[in-house]
Amino acid sequence: MKKYIVLALLFISYNGLAQLNIVPMPAEIKLGEGSFIISPSTKIVVLGGNLNKIAGLLNEYLNTTAGFSLKVQSTPASSNAIVLNFEKLDHPIAGAYTMNIGSKEIYIAGDNEAGVFNGLQTLLQLIPATKTNQLSIPQLTLKDYPRFAYRGMHLDVARHFFPVSFIKKYIDYLAAYKFNTFHWHLTDDQGWRIEIKKYPKLTAVGGFRNGTIIGRYPGTGNDSIHYGGFYTQEQIKEVVKYAADRYIDVIPEIELPGHASAAIAAYPQLSCFPNEDTKILESTPWAGRRNGKQVQQTWGVFEDVFCPSEFTFNFLENVMDEVLLLFPSKYIHIGGDECPKEAWKKSAFCQKLIKDKKLKDEHGLQSYFIQHMEKYINGKGRKIIGWDEILEGGLAPNATVMSWRGEEGGIEAAKQNHDVVMTPGGWVYFDHSQSSSDDSVTIGGYTPLEKVYGYEPVPAKLSGDKAIYILGAQANVWTEYIKNEKKIEYMIFPRLAALAEVLWSPKEQRDWKNFEKRLPAIFERYDQQKTNYSKAYYELKATVLPTADFNGLLWKLESKYDFPIQMNFNNGDSVWTYKNATLITPSIFVANATGKGTPLSQTFSFNKATGKKITLATEPNKSYPGDGAFTLVNGVQNEKALSRSREFIGFAGKDLEAVIDLLESQPINQITLHTFEQTGSWIYRPASVSFYSSENGTDFILLEKVDSVNEKRHLHYSSNTKTQARYIKVIAKNYGIIPTGQPGSGNPAWLFADEVEVK
Repeated sequence: MKKYIVLALLFISYNGLAQLNIVPMPAEIKLGEGSFIISPSTKIVVLGGNLNKIAGLLNEYLNTTAGFSLKVQSTPASSNAIVLNFEKLDHPIAGAYTMNIGSKEIYIAGDNEAGVFNGLQTLLQLIPATKTNQLSIPQLTLKDYPRFAYRGMHLDVARHFFPVSFIKKYIDYLAAYKFNTFHWHLTDDQGWRIEIKKYPKLTAVGGFRNGTIIGRYPGTGNDSIHYGGFYTQEQIKEVVKYAADRYIDVIPEIELPGHASAAIAAYPQLSCFPNEDTKILESTPWAGRRNGKQVQQTWGVFEDVFCPSEFTFNFLENVMDEVLLLFPSKYIHIGGDECPKEAWKKSAFCQKLIKDKKLKDEHGLQSYFIQHMEKYINGKGRKIIGWDEILEGGLAPNATVMSWRGEEGGIEAAKQNHDVVMTPGGWVYFDHSQSSSDDSVTIGGYTPLEKVYGYEPVPAKLSGDKAIYILGAQANVWTEYIKNEKKIEYMIFPRLAALAEVLWSPKEQRDWKNFEKRLPAIFERYDQQKTNYSKAYYELKATVLPTADFNGLLWKLESKYDFPIQMNFNNGDSVWTYKNATLITPSIFVANATGKGTPLSQTFSFNKATGKKITLATEPNKSYPGDGAFTLVNGVQNEKALSRSREFIGFAGKDLEAVIDLLESQPINQITLHTFEQTGSWIYRPASVSFYSSENGTDFILLEKVDSVNEKRHLHYSSNTKTQARYIKVIAKNYGIIPTGQPGSGNPAWLFADEVEVK
């Protein structure tokens, strides 16, 4: 068979930097001539009441970066002053400001304190980060205002705990980019992180686990380290005040009714079955005893959830009473996601409650649970916000929905006239990889900087009168595989800058090419601040494509630089050159953009189906589209599991049916479908795989049906029936609805596949 690879090299260069490296880009800006010099003799003039703390923040920055601070006064100065003031600005969302930088003064006016603070953040980006007493600021005028009222970032401290010092630093990161909401995920199966004085065991017991799995779920072992921590109520108050001083609301999340293992370990009466041991699979790497109720040591979804009893509601109301005193936020996040119904189905109490309350089923019971807590929280003058599963069984009357499983939950909630915060996993889950060649363990998924920048929070499906319910958007940082502060920085930067512009700047003004021009200055500032960040932007981008005649592969490499890419290819004893590349193999390819990023390598496995024309009867799910049908014949076999999830195509509850045209009739000895299983992520092996052959592409003959394989995770279903054919058909039957007792029970299973081999 003819096998070849065509190399396409695409160079993208950028010419110079934008003159003003501000993120997010202001709504209106006009650059003047000349500059204003900030020196130790410059004064800060506070004309608006209660703006002294903002003046103090400016002095903190100057003292740290330049080595001096300025005198603050409330009387006007004729020149050499930075003036802070209020002005009435005509914009419906709070936080607008104006700025004028002339030769004699810098004037910042906001429609409220937050507006002045936002203006300060823009000024700080214009101040050179250098130790000098002559700081030159370009003259300009600008008007600026936020597009969305809700501009949020989330941090999970339940899976891995982070100290108050870092939480404050995280808040500073948000403030610098004009975010106004910090969503603090405080409780989950792996740890309870907030002190509740009425229930001390929540932190004494629920705040610690006896070990943590090693590596990617389901884990290669357990570290057996007693791990945990929690925030005292005084520390919570300290963080909330710190955030408020930076005009950021802190929304606490107290998970219910699912993700409750840590609370149940502390108070087993919260479970429907308090005397039963926590269910731990024999295959789960575990440290310490397995009997009794346990804080989870692994990741996933667990069936022991809060029982909707009087004891539980009394407990949660008491917890909320203390939470409400600590957090003045408008919203309290109650979770509501990933709540298995097995325990409720088995519980005689729950079944009687469903009957007594005339509920339809267990989904109705979840709605009953959420609405009970909403009524209580509303009675305290607050509102609830929850993940989009709170739509199940009927949405609570005043609830705000956080749409994470794509955009559909948000669309449905907006159509019901409920406020929505968009946070879909495919665009704004910052625990996903942002590098195509990053080997560090992540949750999976691939969300590069460009994709974040291209996100549009208002779905096209929403008409104008419903679009108003989209309050804004939020990025989430789940920490199953993020154990330290530097990795959090690596995961959020520079994507945080991209999302900031999505949420703040006018939609029509957003321009990826302009943002690209500002990236070198953004990276330089990270370096100056000693902030860790991903350099994935500099990496080569590689795309595998079919050739025009479907008889080979095209490996397309894109670089940000207009200098040669060095490439190495292994080809047995042969060595030859292609322009500036050194070629050494037909199957292992290594490329490196000189001086930037990390080398990019790709192994190709050639067979008779590689690069051939392929069609699917059903398109893969939008969450796991891979490269469409071509994913199955691109010569790339997944070796990294979900950390390379883009190499799979996924089907939720649907079958895979593929037809491959081999271009000519030829002998076939074996056909293999590569699939994947990870039940904790609701990915199950096919119920069966059937292989067919045909000479005309219409009349197919069944070669073999394979019902099972003995492998784990990476599953290869093969037919060894020898035949002669031009066309091959492969049908993989979906596992179906996940049964009771299995992860994801009651939901349709995912079917994942990454390659079809024909030999």
